[in-house]
Amino acid sequence: MKEPPVHLKNIIRRVLDSCRKEPDAGLLKLWDLWDSAVGSIIAENAQPAAFKGRLLIVQVSSSTWLQHLHFLKRDLIRKINDALGEEMLDEIKFKIGSVDWRR
Repeated sequence: MKEPPVHLKNIIRRVLDSCRKEPDAGLLKLWDLWDSAVGSIIAENAQPAAFKGRLLIVQVSSSTWLQHLHFLKRDLIRKINDALGEEMLDEIKFKIGSVDWRR
């Protein structure tokens, strides 16, 4: 019998818990509030993938979304930092990649 699909953020949480003494709380928190911070339309087409210092890597579904989000970058940084309750990121880098459509 097949197991039901598991959301990627739950897999990331388990991997981080097993690999680090302290999980990357910022990325985990960001996964939980991503939809409300950026809005449902953006969340359907872009998802956080990694933090590197104060840089957030976001995977986007297409080159069109990459270009669109590039123009919204400053506003997204402000919204995300507000949602996190602290200034955790200074920069966002967008990359075309797989976006989990089973939200």
